Amino acid sequence: MQLCLAECGGFARYLKGMALCMGILLGMPSILSADQGTTVRWEGYYLPAAELGPENPLPMFRGPREDETIRLDPAIPLEERRYLGWRVAWRCLPYRIQDGYNRKKQLRCFDALVLENETLRAVFLPNLGGRLVSLIHKPTQRELLARNPVFQPANLALRNAWFSGGIEWNTTLRGHYYLTCSPVFAAQVRGRQGEPVLRLYEWDRVRCFPWQIDFHLPPGSSVLFAHVRILNPHEVEIPMYWWTNIAVPERKDVRVLVPTETGLTHSYERGELTIARLPHYEGRDMTYTTQSQRAYDFFARIPDGQRRWIAALDGQGRGLFEVSTDQLRGRKIFAWGMSQGGRRWQEFLAQPGFAYLEIQAGLAQTQMECIPMPPKTAWAWTEAFGLLEVEPKLVHGPDWTAAWKAADACLEKILPRAEMAQWHQKFTQISTRAPERLLQMGSGWAALERRRCQAQNLPDPLPEHLPFPPESLGPEQAPWLALLEKGVLPPVEPTITDPGALMTQCEWAPLLEKSAQTADGNHWLTWWHLGNIRMEALDLEGAEKAWQASLACQKSGWALRNLAVLADRRGDRQKACQLLLQAWHTGPQIAPLAIEYLQMLTQSRRFAEVYDFVATLPEKIRQHERVQLLWARAAIELGRLEGVEKIFHYEFATIQEGEVSLTDLWFAWHEKRLAAAENVPIDEKLRQRVRRQFPPPRQIDFRMFVPAEK
Repeated sequence: MQLCLAECGGFARYLKGMALCMGILLGMPSILSADQGTTVRWEGYYLPAAELGPENPLPMFRGPREDETIRLDPAIPLEERRYLGWRVAWRCLPYRIQDGYNRKKQLRCFDALVLENETLRAVFLPNLGGRLVSLIHKPTQRELLARNPVFQPANLALRNAWFSGGIEWNTTLRGHYYLTCSPVFAAQVRGRQGEPVLRLYEWDRVRCFPWQIDFHLPPGSSVLFAHVRILNPHEVEIPMYWWTNIAVPERKDVRVLVPTETGLTHSYERGELTIARLPHYEGRDMTYTTQSQRAYDFFARIPDGQRRWIAALDGQGRGLFEVSTDQLRGRKIFAWGMSQGGRRWQEFLAQPGFAYLEIQAGLAQTQMECIPMPPKTAWAWTEAFGLLEVEPKLVHGPDWTAAWKAADACLEKILPRAEMAQWHQKFTQISTRAPERLLQMGSGWAALERRRCQAQNLPDPLPEHLPFPPESLGPEQAPWLALLEKGVLPPVEPTITDPGALMTQCEWAPLLEKSAQTADGNHWLTWWHLGNIRMEALDLEGAEKAWQASLACQKSGWALRNLAVLADRRGDRQKACQLLLQAWHTGPQIAPLAIEYLQMLTQSRRFAEVYDFVATLPEKIRQHERVQLLWARAAIELGRLEGVEKIFHYEFATIQEGEVSLTDLWFAWHEKRLAAAENVPIDEKLRQRVRRQFPPPRQIDFRMFVPAEK
């Protein structure tokens, strides 16, 4: 066992890091330890990287519903429908949106933890959600994952910022996890043979539970094991979600194999979730992702009793496999599609020439559902990742059943199902073993929760084997710790551009209410936070009273903005616009507030006010890409086309998955331009003409589905 610590600093370290960087970028293995067996160590991981930037200080409240309605094919059996749409509606708080990134990349050193034995080398980034960014099969020097050559956040996660490549770990709610671009705890645990085990873990703030992943790479093992354990510490049932997302290289010769004959996918013709039979559906072979023009997902219907796995194998029959114990039920294929928009997304998330597909594994059959987790329950499962080699003629032959059964047989030889069950039992025993050393701190929220429970004589919700030390408490937790220990939330001036970390856990509401009854605690910030908790609990009247009380203490743009959100929720956009304008004039005058006001005006079709308000903004805010997008929309609607064309040459950073605002602007601009030049009306004939004659440039085309021309 060996632990090597390498710091990112100094000229010598820089030179060493540059050499490592070249190895990473060129796909060459780094220098290995001379010792045999399993090691874990720190290394510098160098990438051209954009800065993540500041968080958005405005609270983004969830919608009025916890469930979603999903259109379903009547042929889907009742037992498969039971939880579809259950508890999957978007929510983010108390986490804040991460939308401060751009697309300016510089070479940057990330702290990486490397777990390695004689066969595999696994590289994790604990400051980015514990992402497994590289898994190298050393005998063949083959990278098994799609390793992104850059770090470029984009708007795809629950908190906005997300990056592609490698293997990510998603829990709590449908989507890319809240901490995918944030630090998590890392620790070293002693394995059964004395080898190091890498443990990543954290406390989830949305549904308030701890999770952990123990990565095992026993000496001589040809597979990397991930033993996942999640705990419901509450006296009530909670909705639970888990999906492991694995990016692998996408090429024409890569076929995805999964042990099933049918699955669930979205029918574009019928607009519903429907049953599809593999491999062909709607004129394409879904197991070769490059055969589809459209983006798609496919959720496998693996029959009971069948071992659960998925693999992506190339023309030589080689590639990555993932297999798990039966608790992890679901498997999924995701592809961006081969349309111009799909290819644009691929390069937008990385660079030209980089393409990946995703194979995924989850607790439920689909990602459109959570499943109920009983109170005081721990769930655990084990996944394994490694190189699979299958006879290529069988893999790529015309007989789909023969193809996946051949892979199933080869997998059984590499890692027999009975042996996998034995490993799982061994890992389960180690999963509650205390770490030998803490490698990295995560957030201080778990330590704060433990402190709250101690102060209120409540059971500790955190297991002893997951250390959340008091030293993890930091500036974000400081005001809440003061509220807990002194009974008063510290005040700040409302003109501050960041009022601090948010709290929406209902147990803090009585503490805030008591603070508001004291001379020192009866201030605008106490009532503002209390309103946030009530709003997130869907107590709209209680939230309104709290924010009005906040204004009575001291006028702030923070309370006015939240009242505007409430007015919009109640359907009064005119009032919402008035309140947002008041919030802007009251301050602080920050870009997120200006953007929300412009969005509200746009939704109300008050384009002249959008156009005029943008002209009054400070230069830095006026040049924000979201402000420019809203200005261009207003300019086109008003027929003021001068200067609009420049928008189509800008490199936007925060375009959201599924967003088509840029192509919509492109078509609207041409329609207005031609209508004015030729003195013709903007009707369906002109719209179809524009779409034929003026296809959007690749740079602005993020359409994942392009309707057929009429």
